[in-house]
Amino acid sequence: MIDESQERQRSAVEANRTFLVVVDDSEEMQVALHFASRRAMRTGGRVALLYVQQPAEFQHWMAVGDLMREEAREEAEGLMQKLSAEVKEWSGNYPVVHMREGDVGEELEKLLGEEESISVLVLAASTDTSGPGPLISYLVGKGSARLRVPVTIVPGSLSDAEIIAIT
Repeated sequence: MIDESQERQRSAVEANRTFLVVVDDSEEMQVALHFASRRAMRTGGRVALLYVQQPAEFQHWMAVGDLMREEAREEAEGLMQKLSAEVKEWSGNYPVVHMREGDVGEELEKLLGEEESISVLVLAASTDTSGPGPLISYLVGKGSARLRVPVTIVPGSLSDAEIIAIT
């Protein structure tokens, strides 16, 4: 039998549960986003989005590199606005948005170290036969020792109806 204080404690934990999705241009990212949004809605949690911009490789002229970086940032901001609207529709709340520049694995580790509210990392496995995807491969390899949160990996081929059915 669960007493009232245990129930309040469980409710507080669920209210602080944040599902982090790493944003990229893969098709399966949409699956992870939808799954995380549905889980957040069902548990009273929220969604956080992490977008990591790769550093500009064109360094011959600083002004050109700065322009390329700014254009990429503007594109990323537009994408994050679009995805935020989807999260709002699916979960009922706007997500927390994190935008960084650097290596995806390293920036993910930094964010998880900085944001204690993040409690679950949600990724979708690649539908490509070459492997689960670069971030999952990184986390299963050298990145797993430094993770402090569980990782939920959903099949990248799930349909919206299947996500709704399991969440």
